[in-house]
Amino acid sequence: MAIRDWLWIIALGAIWGCSFIFNAVLIRELGPLWVSGFRVGIAAIGCWGIQFVLRKPLPRDGKLWVQLGLLGALTYALPFALFPLAQEHLASGVAAIINALTPVTTVIVSHFWIGGEKATRWKSLGVVFGFTGAAILASPALAAGGHSSLWAMGVCFIPTLCYAVALNITRSFKHVEPTTFATLAFTGASLAAIPVALIGEGVPTPTLAETWFSALAIGLVSTAFTFQIMYRILPRVGATNFATTTLVAPISAIILGVSLLGEVILPTHILGMLVIFTGLLLIDGRLPQWLGLKRARAL
Repeated sequence: MAIRDWLWIIALGAIWGCSFIFNAVLIRELGPLWVSGFRVGIAAIGCWGIQFVLRKPLPRDGKLWVQLGLLGALTYALPFALFPLAQEHLASGVAAIINALTPVTTVIVSHFWIGGEKATRWKSLGVVFGFTGAAILASPALAAGGHSSLWAMGVCFIPTLCYAVALNITRSFKHVEPTTFATLAFTGASLAAIPVALIGEGVPTPTLAETWFSALAIGLVSTAFTFQIMYRILPRVGATNFATTTLVAPISAIILGVSLLGEVILPTHILGMLVIFTGLLLIDGRLPQWLGLKRARAL
């Protein structure tokens, strides 16, 4: 990849790591449903602004609006509510590490998806490493009887399945222009998330300045901006290279969580993260290539 693409991947990963910190701030005054509602609602406004500034035409196919709207609800509205729900019992860095399992769940879902990519030997081994790392992450909670932490880790795992399913669905919308894709998807997510938040948690009453700052930052920067960039560089760098953003996000989340929020990250959590990262490197083929195993097999 070109240097500019690597810089974008590092930047996007770092920004997405920050979103876990914003979640931790938002749940001090908002319920998880409204964290999602604010995030996708502000992101939708930002995407519509970009849509009009760039003068991108809107599709006339009503079916496409519905399809992308439903995809947005699955990909954005639901996961963006589950992460803050889990972070009420979990450190931001740990939530970000579990999110790094997304390529692992993608391998599993794609293998069984009709027309999906079948798992190879190395990818299957990567899946094993990924879940081994997750088990290591859960071991402190198991030893201490921390049922709330285990429950929160399970909640964090659900979005990775949502992302894996959405990734396979998204392949059928390659013909949709990136700006329009994001605009319609976040509009659908907003139409799903905001009414549910009103019914489930009532009218929000945030009063702190950091709450409003976090809401704007996570909506405009961590969501609207990043997904506009993602949809533009993904066709150029490929899904495998782009997946390395999941290696960066936990690092920024851990650093900011410890330094700004005083969160505690155990050595076991770092070990679990390293095992998961090893699994990711096996899945995308980097580790076998570095070790010369692929070349040796070809010879």
